[in-house]
Amino acid sequence: QKLLLQNADVPVIMNTFFSQKVLLSEHSEARENTYGLTKMLIRKNIISLAQTFRLDDLDDKLHQESSDNQVPCAPQTHNSGDSKRHPLALSAVNDSLLEMVESQGAVGWREVQVRVTIQRVYCLPAREGHRSHTQGNKPLLSNGGMFCRLCLLVQDAYGMFSEVQLQFLSSTDDIEQYSRRWEGKSCCLAGMKILQRTTRGRALGLFSLIDSLWPPVVPVKVPGQSQDSEMMTTNLPPPSFCYILTVQSGEIHVEVDEEEQISNLYQPPAVRGLKEILLIDGCNERCSFWAQVLYRRLQTKHSVPIDQREVLLFVTDSTLQNVAHGIPKVVAVSVTASCVLSMEIIEALSAGSRLVFFKDALWGNGRIICVERTVLLLQKPLLCSAAGADLSELTGPVRLDELDSTTQASSVCALRGTVVGVNESTAFSWPTCNRCGNGKLELCPQDRELLYCNQCSEVVTTPVLKMQLEVFLSCPSRSQSTVKVKVGHEISIALFVLLTLLLFLQTYEVQSVLGKEVGLLNCYVHSVTSHPNCIALEEIVLL
Repeated sequence: QKLLLQNADVPVIMNTFFSQKVLLSEHSEARENTYGLTKMLIRKNIISLAQTFRLDDLDDKLHQESSDNQVPCAPQTHNSGDSKRHPLALSAVNDSLLEMVESQGAVGWREVQVRVTIQRVYCLPAREGHRSHTQGNKPLLSNGGMFCRLCLLVQDAYGMFSEVQLQFLSSTDDIEQYSRRWEGKSCCLAGMKILQRTTRGRALGLFSLIDSLWPPVVPVKVPGQSQDSEMMTTNLPPPSFCYILTVQSGEIHVEVDEEEQISNLYQPPAVRGLKEILLIDGCNERCSFWAQVLYRRLQTKHSVPIDQREVLLFVTDSTLQNVAHGIPKVVAVSVTASCVLSMEIIEALSAGSRLVFFKDALWGNGRIICVERTVLLLQKPLLCSAAGADLSELTGPVRLDELDSTTQASSVCALRGTVVGVNESTAFSWPTCNRCGNGKLELCPQDRELLYCNQCSEVVTTPVLKMQLEVFLSCPSRSQSTVKVKVGHEISIALFVLLTLLLFLQTYEVQSVLGKEVGLLNCYVHSVTSHPNCIALEEIVLL
C-alpha cells in the first residue's frame, strides 16, 4: 500500500499481511478537501482496562484461578511445565484469527491466544527441508518412509480459516485417534507464527476443502460491525485467502478441551453413496463415502519411483451394486502419493477386502482422487451426516460390469468368450512353494532332483505350478475387437482346466483348445485401442 503521510514529502510503501481500504463519507471527503489534508484511518490495538489502570495483582490472581481449572491436552512431546505458568493463561481469549495476525505480525504471538473450532484433522507429507524440525532424535516414520506432519484446519467465529501445522508424527496410525478426539472441538491457539499467506489460486486443494465447509452452519460475526446477534449473517462470500500457521519452537501451542461439547460451528463430513457422487456436475468437489475395496493396483510407471506412484483402489457399495444400467457397478479411486495412508490401512488392504471410509476425497472430471488432506479410515467417524444416502452393507456376491463398448482402460470388468487363439511364444510356467508361495526355489544341495525353499528352509516335495499365458477370445459384446487376455499368477479354475495340459503335456494339441468357452473371468483392462481395434486385459483375483 502506498501511504501519503501528513507533513511528509516522501511517500511510504507498506507491506502488510492484510489491509482493507476504508472509504470516508461524502461529508468527510469534502471537509478533507477543504483543509487540504489526507487523514489516515489506523486501527488501534485494544488495551484492556486492567492494563490501563495497572491492576496487575488482580489480573494475575484471575489468571491463576483460570489456569488451575485448565487441563492441558496439547499434542506436543515436550514437557508443558507447571500449569500455573501455562502460556495460554496469560491473556484473555480472542475470537478473531485476522485480528491476531494484524496485531501480532509475522513473528507470531506469545502472550495472546485465539479460540477456534477444529473442522478437520489430517496429515500432510513433509518436504525434505522440514526433516530437520524433528523433536529430539526420534526417527520419523510415515507412509512408505514418507515424513508427515499433523495438521488442523480451524475456523474462527468470523468464519475465517487457517491451517495449523503441528509436530511430526512418529506413526501415521495416530491420525485416527487425533481425529476422533479433536474434530468438532474448540481449542485455543498460542505460540503461533505465520508460515505463509496463501490464496485460492495457489492452493486449490486446500480451498476445495474450505469450500466444502462453506457457508457456515451457524451465523458468523462480521468484521468491523456490531456483534449483536442481529448483525450476524451467513450471507458472505467464501474466503479468498488463508493463513498457514506453525508452532513456535519449544512452546505450548494448542489446548483442546476434549470434555467440551461439539462446537455449533463444526461441520462433520457429509457421507454420500457412490451413485450420488458419480452424478455430481461440479468439479473439484470434496466428497466422503463408505465403500468396499475389491481390488488394488499400483500404477506401473517405471520412470516414477515406487513410493511416488498412484495406487488404484476399485470400490463399490450398495448404491452401485443395485443399479440396473447406466452407472458402473465398480469405480476406481486414485490414491496419489501425497495422500498419507496409515500403516493400519495399508496392512488391512494387503490382508483382504475391507470396508473403508474415504473422508474428503476429491471428485472432478469423472474421477475420485485421494489427495492431500484426504483421510482413509477403517471406522466411520462418530460424527457424520448421511443426508438420506443408502449406506447399507453389501449382502450378496459382488458383480462387475461385463465387457462392452463402454469399457475403458484402467478399469475392471467381467469377461466371457470363446478361445480363438493362444500365444505360445509368451507362455511360461514356474514352480512355487506350497507353504509360503515363494516363487524363487532352488535345487536342493543334497538331492539335485528336489527343490528347496530358502524362506521356509525346507525341501519342497509338492510345488505349486504357476503359469503365464496370453489367449485370444471372441466376445459377443465386442465382436469387432481383438480381445487379448493375459492369464497371470493366480489362474482361474476354468482356464486352469483348459490350459494345464497345453502347457505341461507336449502331446496336447492347441487345436483342441480352440473353440472352448470360458467365463466369467474378472479382468483388469490395460488398454483399449481403435487402430488396431484391440483390448488388452489381465485376469485378476478380487480381494
